Amino acid sequence: MKKLLVILITLVLIFSCSKQEVFKLEKGSPAYELATQLAKRLPLLDPEKNIIVAETDQFVVTSGEVIYSLYSMFGKRAFQLASIPNDRLLEIIRANAENVAEKKLLLREAEKKGIDVDSTEVDSILQIQYARAGGKDAFLNLLSSHGFKMDELTRDIKENLKINKLITSIIDTIKVTDSELMAEYNEDKTATVRHILLSTQGKSDSEKVEIYKKMQKIRERAISGEDFAKLAKEYSEDPGSKDRGGLYENFSRGQMVKEFEDEAFNTPIGEISPIFETKFGYHILKVISRHKETKPFEAVKSEIEKEIRSKKENEILTAFLKKLKEESKFKLTI
Repeated sequence: MKKLLVILITLVLIFSCSKQEVFKLEKGSPAYELATQLAKRLPLLDPEKNIIVAETDQFVVTSGEVIYSLYSMFGKRAFQLASIPNDRLLEIIRANAENVAEKKLLLREAEKKGIDVDSTEVDSILQIQYARAGGKDAFLNLLSSHGFKMDELTRDIKENLKINKLITSIIDTIKVTDSELMAEYNEDKTATVRHILLSTQGKSDSEKVEIYKKMQKIRERAISGEDFAKLAKEYSEDPGSKDRGGLYENFSRGQMVKEFEDEAFNTPIGEISPIFETKFGYHILKVISRHKETKPFEAVKSEIEKEIRSKKENEILTAFLKKLKEESKFKLTI
């Protein structure tokens, strides 16, 4: 997962099947209709074929199961998937096949550890949903209008609660030290850079080689003292900054893609970065300035602690999921 899917208590309806029990969409259901429409674009999503899209040594995930999870999350909006490019649709199917498998692995691990949920916990979640919908009857009508059944919902709430308890038991061990807090406080918080992008999206390998060579020449000119802003206006293919001479001002950590952020916060102020690549293409940037936190430490201590804790949670849960997937021999089959 590019960023860890944090499991929360939601109305996501995911079936849990053994390897022998292969999930299949019910003919005539909204999810079946969705699969039928999407299959016109990607035949592998044909609900009658119901192919295996991911597997472990414990269970398989079918195309129908993935479509069901997508419909459960987005409802009728999921039909908008029929209008996106095929390659993007396949990416979404693959990502959700992995998500479904990960949830199954987490549920099995929770059950292995003896984690259970009683009816009062499930009922408390249902009461919240009733209130949000304007009452129990309104909620049941809404559920029915989307093609879902109450027994499916209660079962899946119970499963999600088990997963949530498992995750809580893992992250409750996290500690944040005073030295970590102070180190984070002393880091640069914002950066201002000028930036040049040469796009490689949709380009062949041979075309990318030529684009890289072009960027090398631009970088040499910048290093030799040519005005970076003028070079950005002339050559950059980034519509978000080109007309401003490649300028991105006072952005904080987490706002840019990782490769861009790394260069912006690690390249010395006033210097030009090496050529680096992101999903958008080849980049160079010149760091104009960086700024540290201006508020007193005590005023931001709790916020910093939350940030560090969140980062540690993602790291621990990512590693935990990776371990489960490796042990179960998880693989995508599409």
